[in-house]
Amino acid sequence: MDLDLALRVEQPASLTDASTQDEKRYYEKWDRSNRLSLMIIKRGIPESFRGAVSDEVTNAKDFLTEIEKRFVKSDKAEISMLLKDFTSKRYSGKGNIREYIMEMSYIVSRLKTLKIEISEDVLVHIVLNSLPIAFDSFKVSYNCQKEKWSLNELISYCVQEEERMKQNKIESAHLASTSKDKGKKRKRTPIKNEAAQGPLQKKHKEGETTCFFCKKSGHMKKDCTKYHAWKVKKGLSEPPQAK
Repeated sequence: MDLDLALRVEQPASLTDASTQDEKRYYEKWDRSNRLSLMIIKRGIPESFRGAVSDEVTNAKDFLTEIEKRFVKSDKAEISMLLKDFTSKRYSGKGNIREYIMEMSYIVSRLKTLKIEISEDVLVHIVLNSLPIAFDSFKVSYNCQKEKWSLNELISYCVQEEERMKQNKIESAHLASTSKDKGKKRKRTPIKNEAAQGPLQKKHKEGETTCFFCKKSGHMKKDCTKYHAWKVKKGLSEPPQAK
């Protein structure tokens, strides 16, 4: 059974006493298709939309036409919205530049269906102008060339440039991290050596004798007056007799 018959063909003429059996069978077939189609359509849309169409509309095809009228957009409003989006769009540097350019191209194709033509050359220039400062040298390179890029070439070159910048960023970060680690090692080593070796170097300067009691240079412990004074005070020995 052709359920969509009423949507594909116009309603046949009403039956009369003179109608043939074939005409009656065809009309009944169309009428059944129309009633089923109308029921399916009404069940598939929100109740608020169903109420927007008069109950007097009993033809499924006419019912769809009435519903469609509720969604008609103004071409001027859509063109204005698309142009605003197209001219204000900017690539942030995050995400995927290929997808960004394809979005710009899609807007151009939608404008074309509304009879607004934007050439590929203009699209290339607008895309380049919408790229961030990081692409400035890339844009200068294009402007210095005599050849013009197609949309596919623009996508390919932009993807390569973005990959190059990402790689340079990774290498710069690695170099900075390595230099920082080396700097820490250079700063740490002299401090450690000075702490460990400094006292020894002071104690064992070449040609000097250090007293183990008062820690002063120029005499030994046995000749230290402070040492002998300390021994006398403690009652450990008599002070040395003067010669």
